[in-house]
Amino acid sequence: MIDTKVLKTEERAAIKLRSLYKSYGYQPFKMSKFEEYDLYVRNKDFLVSDRVITFNDTSGKLLALKPDVTLSIIKNSKGKALEKYKAYYSENVYRVSGATGQFKEIMQTGLECIGEVSALDVLEVVTLAAESLAAVSEDFVLDISHMGIVTAILAECGSNREFSRRVTEHIAEKNAHEIPALCEAYGVSFDVAAKLSALAGMYGDRATVLSRLSEICDSPEAREALSELTELHKLLSSTAVSDKIRFDFSVVNNMKYYNGIVFKGFVAGIYEGILAGGEYDNLLKSMKRTGRGIGFALYLDSLSELDGKGDEYDADVLLLYGEKSSLEAVHSKKLALISEGKTVYSTSTVPSGLKFRETLEI
Repeated sequence: MIDTKVLKTEERAAIKLRSLYKSYGYQPFKMSKFEEYDLYVRNKDFLVSDRVITFNDTSGKLLALKPDVTLSIIKNSKGKALEKYKAYYSENVYRVSGATGQFKEIMQTGLECIGEVSALDVLEVVTLAAESLAAVSEDFVLDISHMGIVTAILAECGSNREFSRRVTEHIAEKNAHEIPALCEAYGVSFDVAAKLSALAGMYGDRATVLSRLSEICDSPEAREALSELTELHKLLSSTAVSDKIRFDFSVVNNMKYYNGIVFKGFVAGIYEGILAGGEYDNLLKSMKRTGRGIGFALYLDSLSELDGKGDEYDADVLLLYGEKSSLEAVHSKKLALISEGKTVYSTSTVPSGLKFRETLEI
């Protein structure tokens, strides 16, 4: 049996999450490090970055180190559109780091539910996203919004892509005070500008946000999306994680692919979100698939920031021995301490930069 105390935070989380997802009937999905480059070319707008590491295999076919797992799961679920295909994974992906501009190997785990997806499946995935965060830290929050409301209000502005891009950025930044001037510059009416400004301030308690949304959701499309969000709120109210889930319309994902519920998860001690997901029916359509899809990914590499926090010591015991020490006695003492559940660092010299609960000399 593995002693989870010696594992890193991300390794412990991966073990917990595999068990969690399997308990809900999700099946493991395993893929190669490589995928045909054409898959990513055809769906490059879905990727975080269109920069992909490519190479030719021995047959001359152009392959890529995978920058994403969702696309591969959709591709491999072909023929199951009228069924419910539930898969979970733990994979490394290869993306460009926003901080360094260089390629980085990223550990992530997550799940996808594809095909005949119902409101209960949406509830299940959202709940599992919250429980995934809880497996990492008790101090977490899951923020949810609905792309249907965002796109419905944007539709009242016309079809100017540049305006949509800029105003969506302001909404994501909760920058409501810049929106009226932007709307005026693009000839957007005062009433619609007011709705967009209000949307940028929509976050917090779910019931309060729903009440405010009802004042700005006028179109049939917006009302339908609001109805879905209201239903999800009611279903979430009976779950154990309800008080950790908020509505926040600064969560704005790629509108070309995401069409419904979208969400982002945070834990205390890590500045950026560590979990992201949502409904991506539009992505399925772009890949010529029927049915619906929803899923999320949790970025395990981010959890390394939690390692060491609260761990005052690098090992329980520093076991020092000298030239005249009996090697048999040192080894025997070390094994005895380890059998007591202690971590032991044995050496003949005191290491610099490390901290120990106690020091024993033999």
